[in-house]
Amino acid sequence: MKDREADHNRQRKAAVINDFTSFGRCSLAVTIPILSAMKVQCCPVPTALFTNHTGFDSFAWTDNTPHLDSYIDEWRRLGLRFDAIQTGFLGSHAQVAFVSRFIAAFRSPGTTVCIDPVMGDYGRLYPTYDRERAESMRAFLDIADLLTPNLTEACILAGEPYRDDFTDAELESLCERLSGRNSAKVVVSGIPRGDSLVNFIFEPGKAPLTFAERRIGADRSGTGDVFASVILGDAVNGVDFAESVRKASRFTADAVRRSVEMGIPEKDGLAIEEVLKELT
Repeated sequence: MKDREADHNRQRKAAVINDFTSFGRCSLAVTIPILSAMKVQCCPVPTALFTNHTGFDSFAWTDNTPHLDSYIDEWRRLGLRFDAIQTGFLGSHAQVAFVSRFIAAFRSPGTTVCIDPVMGDYGRLYPTYDRERAESMRAFLDIADLLTPNLTEACILAGEPYRDDFTDAELESLCERLSGRNSAKVVVSGIPRGDSLVNFIFEPGKAPLTFAERRIGADRSGTGDVFASVILGDAVNGVDFAESVRKASRFTADAVRRSVEMGIPEKDGLAIEEVLKELT
């Protein structure tokens, strides 16, 4: 009984390996407040520092690779333990290798490994990625507990040519390949179908589910980061996966809707500040 009470009163921690972008509301800049609202301590590991995201006409950035292993060294000395580890933007093969070392150092039986393979969208890689590096992300398929790719990223990881007209049966087959030896739970997000965006939910041993939200306005930066951050917070807090996807979908849609109402430019991202109370 005392052990249960102690666990209930313990603040949970998630290590998040992603870039920090100062303007444009994406990556760590949205994950940190979302996890805080969900009562999870975010311990960021910045892979790179961006002045603004790569969707703008220009940006400046600093590669943090030379400093990454110091996080492993120092956090080992502190004896840190994490309820979850999440990966996001990785800027090089060296960073992909670092993630494997970090997970090996800090994964314990109670740690959930969440892979958000931030690589591209609508069949195209982001400007800072190349095909070889994107394909190297397949190494994570056998160590992930949760995978949150969009359709482009799911196709790359499965070695499948991109198209936007997958049937549910084809998506199930795709997710089975992504689930890997670790039997990961998978949600393929933002699949365009008519005037809706569909999230396809795959859990090994269960019938797949879909959850749709009506498309609102034009595409916005950081949408996938917001969605994956809610999934991460719920995973740490023990929320059912399908319910977590529904919650993340609603929250993301509400943030988009509020951003449109306020006239916020698409490149400026989602006005999560206006709707964070939904997560508290």
